[in-house]
Amino acid sequence: MAEPDATDALLQELLWTYGPCGQEDEVRAVCARELQPVVDDMWTDDAGNLVGYIAAGGPPKSTDHRHRATAGRSAATRVMAHMDELSMLVKRIEPDGSLHLTQLGTMYPGNFGLGPVAVLGEHETFTAVLTLGSEHTTKESPRIWQTKPDKGDQALDWHHVYVFTGRTDDELAAAGVHPGTRVCVERSKRTLVEVGDYVGCYFLDDRAAVTALLKAARVLRERGRRPADDVYVVFTTNEEIGGVGGSYASASLPGTLTLALEVGPTEREYGTTVGGGPIVGYSDALCVYDKDVADRLMEIADDHGFEPQAAVLGAFMSDASHSKANGVTPRAGLLCLPTLSTHGYEVMPRRSIDAVAEIVVDFVVQPDETRSGATR
Repeated sequence: MAEPDATDALLQELLWTYGPCGQEDEVRAVCARELQPVVDDMWTDDAGNLVGYIAAGGPPKSTDHRHRATAGRSAATRVMAHMDELSMLVKRIEPDGSLHLTQLGTMYPGNFGLGPVAVLGEHETFTAVLTLGSEHTTKESPRIWQTKPDKGDQALDWHHVYVFTGRTDDELAAAGVHPGTRVCVERSKRTLVEVGDYVGCYFLDDRAAVTALLKAARVLRERGRRPADDVYVVFTTNEEIGGVGGSYASASLPGTLTLALEVGPTEREYGTTVGGGPIVGYSDALCVYDKDVADRLMEIADDHGFEPQAAVLGAFMSDASHSKANGVTPRAGLLCLPTLSTHGYEVMPRRSIDAVAEIVVDFVVQPDETRSGATR
């Protein structure tokens, strides 16, 4: 890959950092390091979300902005990107030290492949191997036989695979491994590759959007620009298992609009392509996004010459749509980086992070009555 710039370097650091659902501490630490110098205030809320506050009129004189505003009295905007990644959960430990897993988020063994995994024990993180077993087997090994295309022809699933640890029960206990321990795709499989004008890696969902949101906050500070209304940039937890952190932040922070930054599927059924511009969601599986918000995002992207793609998405959810479906935000928007093979080995244009950051900056800076709806 070409010599990385600051954005590439940050994205790579985030990709190498483990952040399974409910255990996003290391990702949060990287985000906090980058966010603290460019916001007016920063804190971690009770859901584990990292929140940065950017005041419309300059640095605040109190911490009142940390508390929920009276309904209908704040035009603040919450912009979210999630810190968690698809991962695995230890279901049981066998006497030989092997681990049986289940998914944490919508994750399938075939999407991420057999090979090295990181076991995040309470006292030690170590490398193990996700394996199916030998292909040189017959019906006497039914678990393997079932997955052969010319035999059982079943899709590879969690009950077929296991993790070889090379450790005894006692050694696993000493490392702090037990049912509920998180297991992640190992760092050696999480290095960005360059594919022409594109980059590829596992877990661009949602580390690329996190990078874009951090960049947007930095650009605002470097250009000396203030948002038209207060802005909360929120790096959320547990998005992959129900938008938990985002819903909590929408319910507890001032404001009536939640804008989610995400990876966006590029498929014929949506009329989107990975070679196109940022994707603006008009609906997904959980909600219809506010048309005026989506239209505004499209307009800004058009003004920049980014060639945005409008999309009506199925089998897709975001922090914003979870928040709207849960009744904790009245207004929601979705802005996506166009991404090939979402929830797999993801590929996106190198330019997409910068493009999404620029759209976010203009969206929060440029006064526009539609962004605040009836609350103005």
